[in-house]
Amino acid sequence: MMKRVLRVSEFRRYQTITVSSLNSLSTITKPSVPNQFIREHVTQTPHSNGSQTVLPDIISLFSDKWSYNTAETISKEILREKVAKLKDEVVEQKDDVEKLEKALDEKGVSLFRRYPDGSAVVELLTQLKPFPYLAMEILNWRRKQLDYAAPMTVEEYAKGIAIAGRLKNVDLAVELFKEASNKQLKATSLFNALMSVYTYNGLVMRCQSLFHDLKMEAKCTPSIITYNILISAFGRLMLVDHMEATLREIKELNLTPTIHTYKGLIAGYITAWMWEEMEKTYRIMKAGPIKPDIDIHLLMLRGYAHSGKLEKMEEIYEMVRDHVDHKETPLIRAMICAYCRSSHVARVEKVEKLLRLIPEHEYRPWLNVLLICLYATEDLLEQMENSINEAFEHKAYVTTVGVMKCIISSYFRHNAVDKLADFVQRAEHAGWKVCRSLYHCKMVMYASQMRISEMERVLDEMDRVNMHLSKKTFWILYHAYQRWGPRNKLEQVVGMMCKHGYKVPLDACNSL
Repeated sequence: MMKRVLRVSEFRRYQTITVSSLNSLSTITKPSVPNQFIREHVTQTPHSNGSQTVLPDIISLFSDKWSYNTAETISKEILREKVAKLKDEVVEQKDDVEKLEKALDEKGVSLFRRYPDGSAVVELLTQLKPFPYLAMEILNWRRKQLDYAAPMTVEEYAKGIAIAGRLKNVDLAVELFKEASNKQLKATSLFNALMSVYTYNGLVMRCQSLFHDLKMEAKCTPSIITYNILISAFGRLMLVDHMEATLREIKELNLTPTIHTYKGLIAGYITAWMWEEMEKTYRIMKAGPIKPDIDIHLLMLRGYAHSGKLEKMEEIYEMVRDHVDHKETPLIRAMICAYCRSSHVARVEKVEKLLRLIPEHEYRPWLNVLLICLYATEDLLEQMENSINEAFEHKAYVTTVGVMKCIISSYFRHNAVDKLADFVQRAEHAGWKVCRSLYHCKMVMYASQMRISEMERVLDEMDRVNMHLSKKTFWILYHAYQRWGPRNKLEQVVGMMCKHGYKVPLDACNSL
């Protein structure tokens, strides 16, 4: 590694050295090639004295190690460093508009003038991605500086449109697009930026309309990026026919698909639950020149989780485990859902292993309810109650009868009537969905334990929540009194059944 980073201006000076002048490197005076540079990179021949050099090595040095791409890379790195210093200053002043504008006037204008192609502004907006509102403030300041700074470029406007889209300010994005168009700055990148804004904000029809406008333009034509945006837009709305028609148009125009083309297709198929087409596209990628990247594998992991194909889901998960475990909590939840819906013999162990990867602040009520059902189905009473308590603590509530029946069934199989009674009381106060099955289950369990007085109190609870007695309620009472008495109450129940028009058991008539 070089001990000193060469400036681009120095490097360009070195490039002007001709082959003839290389023969007399000893005559090169300062400030040409620095002596340290010559000592480190100019080698002597085995049969030469100190003043002779090997010309092929020098030529190779400038043509290979210091190519144009290397100079461009250094130039970009220098730009990033300069912009980073300005970014730090504007972030410090983000809460004070006057100080912010002062910092931009003092250091921003001079920097932007050195890069009239707009690259400095674009780089600044890129580095301010975590601060979209601040980036938009700077862009608005930039729009006012046209009198004494370089005019805004297409790239700046495109970047501004993208920022407005992330802020969900579609009107501002359209305003920037029109402003650029009025300055005759129309370009494909400008259309692509606004199409992305429409897609991001769910305005697919406006995105398609803008695409048709682009095709009518004489100076710019749709690119593969344009078609990728269309595919993504159609995929979000499950317009699979439109998505596939766009793919056919790409092939007809002999455009080369990119990784984003396949990403949009697979995402669209997942949204539409078209699992076979999803897998087919994935196989095409694996067999073709464009291989799946991490984003494609993450999409496939989600697709296999939603489709319940656990073996393939686990296969993909092994490929991207490190990334998913640390950065993809939504995918971890998707895998948990897949296991909960399955009949996998070790699903509880796998679910609990995945649960440990989810941070505490990433609580989701629907996942909590899913776990309650999982533990209830597996008759893991303690784990079920822990999940129920967690739901109560987070003020989550259940709104479906199916989940409530799943819970009480677990209590019933464990013959845990006292725990069921406590749950019903808490569920009532928390606003959970109450149903007649909750109270009927308590009555049956109290009756089976000869706790008749507590069974009768359940009737008062039903009356308190305005739940009338049904035929099944009377049957539970009838069987309880028939088995444990007293006889007078059995007669009252039979009389009530007759009064309501319910069928009276034959053995009741014989016993009375």
